[in-house]
Amino acid sequence: MLKYDYFGHACFGLDDGEHRIIVDPFLTGNPAATIKIDEVIAEYVLVTHAHGDHSGDAPAICMHTGATLVGIPEYIDPMEGAMQTIGMNLGGTLKTNFGFVRMVPALHSSGAPGGIACGYVIGMGGKVIYYSGDTALFSDMKLLGERDKIDCAVLPIGGHYTMDAIDAARAVEFVGAAKVIPLHYDTWDVIKQNPEDLKKLVKGAEVCILKPGESTEI
Repeated sequence: MLKYDYFGHACFGLDDGEHRIIVDPFLTGNPAATIKIDEVIAEYVLVTHAHGDHSGDAPAICMHTGATLVGIPEYIDPMEGAMQTIGMNLGGTLKTNFGFVRMVPALHSSGAPGGIACGYVIGMGGKVIYYSGDTALFSDMKLLGERDKIDCAVLPIGGHYTMDAIDAARAVEFVGAAKVIPLHYDTWDVIKQNPEDLKKLVKGAEVCILKPGESTEI
């Protein structure tokens, strides 16, 4: 079993019953956050890019939990020595005690000078999860589904800064995901969206709409 916990905005955790990771932790100052830094339990913290609404609490969580921070080198390198870090780059695969983490492309600005934004394909608990990070739709998403059978795609739908529900539905088709979980919407008015629109657009996959604080099994 693999449990997905939604903590608000673009932050979520994965728990296979033995190992826990947290992705894009933005808790402090997040009006949708449902957990505090001192409540986080994690072995790895994955960050897709350095914008504050994705990386804001990553260093503090690593310092508090002893977790290893994973991300693009330009974001990771300045923190080397202060905590456990692993810098990686697009196309790289990190083998972990729970499975693997593969860093994949995203089309978005990075928030770190010289850096780039990314997404992740995560193998955990016998499942494969694709988290696109903040991105526009791009056709090479199809290659991800050709390499791995994607059990669940975690995709932004807020528009303005990322793809919207229309493009997210196409992304589900591109990667061939069996299930999709939307995030990165409604935190602020500029990304206000109705997630039910995604449910109407997606064909052949389960759409799981979660409120912050809710969980589902993947």
